[in-house]
Amino acid sequence: MTAPANLKPIVSSLPEKPGVYKYFDKNAVIIYVGKAKSLKKRVSSYFTKNHHDNFKTALLVSKIQHIEYTVVDTEMDALLLENSLIKEFQPKYNIALKDDKSYPYIKISKDRFPKVFSMFNPVKDGSEYFGPYPNKKIMYTVLELIKKLYPVRSCNLNLSPANIASFKFKICLEYQIGNCKGPCEGYQSEDQYNEGIRQIRHILKGNLHEVKEHLKMLMMEASRKLAFEEAHQYKEKLDSLVNYQHRSTIVSPVLGDLEVYSISSTDKISFVNFLRVTHGMIVISRNVEIRKKLNETDDEILIHVIGEMRNHYGDDVKEMVLPFNVDWPDQTVFVTIPKVGDKKKLIDLSMKNTILYKQEKLTQYEKLNPSVRIDRLLEQMKNDLRLTELPSHIECFDNSNFQGTYPVSACVVFKDGKPSKSDYRHFNVKTVEGPNDFDTMKEVITRRYSRLVTENQPLPQLIVVDGGKGQLSSAVEALKAIGVYGKLAIVGIAKRLEEIYYPEDPLPLYIDKKSETLKIIQHMRDEAHRFGITHHRSRRDKGTLKTSLTDIPGIGPEKARLLLKEFKSIGRIKTASVETLTPVIGKAKAELVYHYYQLEKGDSNE
Repeated sequence: MTAPANLKPIVSSLPEKPGVYKYFDKNAVIIYVGKAKSLKKRVSSYFTKNHHDNFKTALLVSKIQHIEYTVVDTEMDALLLENSLIKEFQPKYNIALKDDKSYPYIKISKDRFPKVFSMFNPVKDGSEYFGPYPNKKIMYTVLELIKKLYPVRSCNLNLSPANIASFKFKICLEYQIGNCKGPCEGYQSEDQYNEGIRQIRHILKGNLHEVKEHLKMLMMEASRKLAFEEAHQYKEKLDSLVNYQHRSTIVSPVLGDLEVYSISSTDKISFVNFLRVTHGMIVISRNVEIRKKLNETDDEILIHVIGEMRNHYGDDVKEMVLPFNVDWPDQTVFVTIPKVGDKKKLIDLSMKNTILYKQEKLTQYEKLNPSVRIDRLLEQMKNDLRLTELPSHIECFDNSNFQGTYPVSACVVFKDGKPSKSDYRHFNVKTVEGPNDFDTMKEVITRRYSRLVTENQPLPQLIVVDGGKGQLSSAVEALKAIGVYGKLAIVGIAKRLEEIYYPEDPLPLYIDKKSETLKIIQHMRDEAHRFGITHHRSRRDKGTLKTSLTDIPGIGPEKARLLLKEFKSIGRIKTASVETLTPVIGKAKAELVYHYYQLEKGDSNE
């Protein structure tokens, strides 16, 4: 079974990341919600496997008309999001789930000497709730970690200052086995107890750095006191903490009801992700594509999408989480632009989905119309390199020489981001003696663009020279002498840190290492280097053949080529015997070569 034509672009562009996928029927109704460790592999399996043995799955696949997905950070997040979406939409082909009471939480009670315990039905009683956890096993593992790191009481005693001072209570078995430090008899002060609660909050929020530092401090302090057994216990606690993963914000009771929006744009299209959070659970995730009409800004696009989403899904939510402030007219709606915390994590999650959706759609458009990719790529290069026009025609130069001999230079040409090999050119350097890259670059640039100007041929929009400020300055001098400097852009690329140098600017530009702009420039430089080296080797080999082997009477270029191919160097040929030369060029020719070099050796010894 293969995916229908309308779904193939979506399936092929799915990311290999954890997330939740939603299948829609022809009426745009969600019929199935699923989770995946890898969205691409899981969704693809529906259309690549044979479902003859499973009628229900085959029927589901036959009804799929549209696919949407939401990327999350972990498999646990995917499980929780799947759970909340199934409960919200109750898709036809999903197994019915229990209500929200099935979610396990960890509660820190609102008491003097607070208690920490599991809870399955959070209520607004002033206590703190953390979670939910995808199952009881994970929740109890976290509780066990907390108990091990920072023991707290489990009793219901009224630990008022008066009761503790009057020794109204006696320590119990929990103290004896190490699960409590005895605040009921004053063995642990309230400040010490609350410090433990503060560290527990950090663990439950996923802020583990401060807890780790606290345990390291206690471990080092115990070591200084030579209490090595105690120090070892702190080390074991630290190891347990390192193995604990932070909690999810896919479902979080502290979030309440809110909406989340993020946006990423090109010159012509904006992509927006919308998340609706209800009772701390993400219940709606939707991606929207907006084509610009009048070069609208991100602010204007976002206000338009917010209006559409609130009109479609209702405007009862009174908090919006945004990446930047917008002039929203409804003053009853509170706008949050978070920098840290759970809401910042939601914005980051939303932006991740926006970027992936943008990549997916642009990839689809580029497959259907390759010119879209070319336009996008040239526009990105124009912006990254701070050019005034699209670099549809680029030329790159690289010099090659061997210990100052046989200097050559190569010019490779890229048009619309691709090599145009028919336009490549070699230059045998004529006026430069010895290894001088600067003068070589000046000569080659002069020859290349003097000819283009003389023949009235179009100039490139961008010249790239392989080298730093020195080669760039030499090229600029040549362009000024020709009278074309300022009519085209020119940059130099230094190999060490991939810096981009500009004329008359001492500071280089550093482009993102993952940028397509840098990849194309590197491709051009490598292509120029390859093309130049190939020509240089050809010149060097011809020169070597002509000046040495072909001086031997009876040895022509073909025999010389065979000898070099076999022995790799003239030095080895000179020391070879007739017996080793014969299999390569025959006995008669072998004797000619052998006696020639023996005679040469004799002459040099006189």
